[in-house]
Amino acid sequence: QVQLVESGGGSVQAGGSLRLSCRISGYRTSDGCMGWFRQAPEKEREGVASIDTREILTYSYVADSVKGRFTISRDNANNTLYLQMNSLKPEDTAMYYCAADPKNGCGLDTEYHYWGQGTLVTVTS
Repeated sequence: QVQLVESGGGSVQAGGSLRLSCRISGYRTSDGCMGWFRQAPEKEREGVASIDTREILTYSYVADSVKGRFTISRDNANNTLYLQMNSLKPEDTAMYYCAADPKNGCGLDTEYHYWGQGTLVTVTS
């Protein structure tokens, strides 16, 4: 059974940083596709970043809205997915979710089989 547990959310002032973690069990970060999504109140879910480790080379993608500020990575030894968020803005405020095991492709609009429960990020001005 695949399980994903996010942590690392919280409240931070604009310009600050947070690192989100997603501990994954039942699915290998060394050979898979995983992603981070966010959903702000009254807004649609948005793909933030994805990472594909199924090939010899690792591919990662980030949304234009966070490019240059957010980085997706993984620690295979701990089977954990990360999202490093720097230069945070109030518009980054949202519930952040990690996901694994794609239904189609591996990008920002990928549908996944498994999701975490989410961690809340609040950025104050």
